[in-house]
Amino acid sequence: MTISGRAAIAGIGATEFSKESGRSELQLAAEACVAALKDAGLTPSDVDGMVTFTQDTNAEIAVARELGVPELAFFSRVDYGGGAACGTVAHAAMAVATGQARTVVCYRAFNERSGQRFGQATTAMAPGTTAMEFSWHLPFGFATPAAWVAMQARRYMHDYGATSEDFGRVAVAMRRHAATNPRAWFHERPITLEEHQASRWVVEPLHLLDCCQESDGAVAIVVTGADRARDLPNPPVSITAAAQGSGPNQMMMFGYYETDLAALPAMGVVGRALWERSGLTPADVRTAILYDHFTPFVLMQLEELGFCGRGEGRDFVADGGIELDGHLPVNPNGGQLGEAYIHGMNGIAEAVRQVRGTSVNQVPDVAHVLVTAGTGVPTSGLVLSRPA
Repeated sequence: MTISGRAAIAGIGATEFSKESGRSELQLAAEACVAALKDAGLTPSDVDGMVTFTQDTNAEIAVARELGVPELAFFSRVDYGGGAACGTVAHAAMAVATGQARTVVCYRAFNERSGQRFGQATTAMAPGTTAMEFSWHLPFGFATPAAWVAMQARRYMHDYGATSEDFGRVAVAMRRHAATNPRAWFHERPITLEEHQASRWVVEPLHLLDCCQESDGAVAIVVTGADRARDLPNPPVSITAAAQGSGPNQMMMFGYYETDLAALPAMGVVGRALWERSGLTPADVRTAILYDHFTPFVLMQLEELGFCGRGEGRDFVADGGIELDGHLPVNPNGGQLGEAYIHGMNGIAEAVRQVRGTSVNQVPDVAHVLVTAGTGVPTSGLVLSRPA
């Protein structure tokens, strides 16, 4: 059995993206869900399933109560932080394709800036880890996502000759896209490579402008059957392929047990599955939504997904290669570096807009969009398409 073409995204919704929402995470979740249902032309009484992240503070039944959903036949949560983003849609699609639910709402809501600061050091253990694993690095201050990624970025630079300027080209592209996106936090605020290089160090080799934002906000996505979606107001976006993946000796972002530290093996697992299940190749994709929490991981994803060879990511992004007029526009909304960091869910919404043809930074002739979730952790991905 395959879910390909059996489920579709019928609605997307979001709050504004800010640094201080002024309201609870539960209210943010409810607002995004209401907006997504309105976009789909559905009501809360049509909903019988909900999926979110294990890290979301809003229980499925709590959001259902706020919305007025009568009853739930399916509910699920996906683990591993940002790696869950595309997994929420995958779980919803599987539920719809197998008859466990008819209409599923996926959501993620948080006050990441005004509430819990995700980018700061923490002594809390990540899911799937033990006190023994944490003891190797936590006592020495090795306790932030930026520090964990910096270790891999340094190895990547050593192995392939990449430079901070190569990473900066990713940041420049994302901010250029955000500058023309009115919903983006950095609307009308592009940067130059010189400004990237002048930004302060966070953890070498990562500058401040190599690191994604901390944002308040919420995004929701409505998944229903492909046949049903055709009768709803907006053009349906077919879920052509979905995958989750974990690499060998996988830990979280501070795991260094892999044989190749200059790679993202979990994303390789996801990429191979997506191409096999969709029957597509990188050449079939006009635009991609890549999880850009840190710029070096964008280069590594391009390699893992087959858009270029190992170590060739820096050449791929040179001369505006991932900008709107490049050979593969990446994150036309500005991504998490430019629009907002909603754990990747705003990227899925942008992929839907690209397939519908309604993005403010629309890429021409989009039939298929590849979307990825958080990297460095067990992760997930999607291929979304115009219905055949």
